[in-house]
Amino acid sequence: MKITRPTLIIDEVKARKNIAFMAEKAKKSNLLFRPHFKTHQSATVARWFREMGVNHIAVSSLAMAHYFYQHGWDDIHIAFPYNLLEHQKLNELATHIKLTVSIESQQALTHLKSHMKTPIHYMIKTDVGYGRTGIDASNWESILSLADQRNSICQFSGLMAHAGHTYDAHGTDEIEKAHKTSLQKLELLVNRFIDPPFVSYGDTPSCSVSENFNLISEFRCGNFVYYDLTQVAIGSCTVDQIAVAMACPIVAEHYDRNEVVIYGGAVHFSKDFVMSPHKHFGQIVTFNQNGWAVLEGVYLNKISQEHGIIHLPKNVDKNQFSLGHIIGILPVHSCLTSDLMMGQETLSGQPIDKMMRI
Repeated sequence: MKITRPTLIIDEVKARKNIAFMAEKAKKSNLLFRPHFKTHQSATVARWFREMGVNHIAVSSLAMAHYFYQHGWDDIHIAFPYNLLEHQKLNELATHIKLTVSIESQQALTHLKSHMKTPIHYMIKTDVGYGRTGIDASNWESILSLADQRNSICQFSGLMAHAGHTYDAHGTDEIEKAHKTSLQKLELLVNRFIDPPFVSYGDTPSCSVSENFNLISEFRCGNFVYYDLTQVAIGSCTVDQIAVAMACPIVAEHYDRNEVVIYGGAVHFSKDFVMSPHKHFGQIVTFNQNGWAVLEGVYLNKISQEHGIIHLPKNVDKNQFSLGHIIGILPVHSCLTSDLMMGQETLSGQPIDKMMRI
């Protein structure tokens, strides 16, 4: 590997398998597949989705929507609350593609209707238990009111939900439990409509684990394309499904305390961690001809801005951790790691086109 600084390595074979898995699951459940592209933010990876028949996507910002529009995508849902201050750029983009925004208040919808000059779609963000954004699903009167405001410019296109509390689960049973209660809240809400609305649903844990998607019209999950150690810890994937690893040079040896230092810190990984079985910031792997292999008992123990401290078991082969050697780290949170890293390539060394961070 011709690596000289922290570089995110994508295992294309694993990523394509993950895409195929979720696409097939959506197909079997008779759901529209609208993957969220905030995880990879890459035109290169987006082509892999396109090759599997994906034509509808979700993003997390107007800037990201514009990036993918420039790469040929023309049906985009901005799955983030409508930002009133971006209405001019929203108008411009809506003249080129089918654009859907997320609404969670009367104030936001009133502003959208009074400032849009180009037809646009909106979905009502519904909180099914996560408690981050959206109108509580039990507040059906407010939701029905927003859905019933017919307008020639702004068209109601359905409800959207994100059961993000599944990320707090410990095992598949807890994922299923959170997913079940989310669907129950949605069912009570949907029953208030005369005509059942289109329902967009997206969180990677429940979309990965569950087989019950009654009421749901489309998948809107995203992290599954790469997966990560957080997903492994909560039971929504296996470590073999993780399709990204950070390649980092070893820059210092401290064998007296069973540690080596890598060029790779919080500005590359973020400061997310897992407690599995103890607190750490990444699982160490070694690269080989087939990709990489996990080293048991070796983990990223500490990070600062640019430094990463790897803990080594006493019996580990020190030759794998000599000065100048490239070591791999499976990320705790692949979305943040991918967002932070401009330097990305496949195992074969092919560059990954990545959206510029704004």
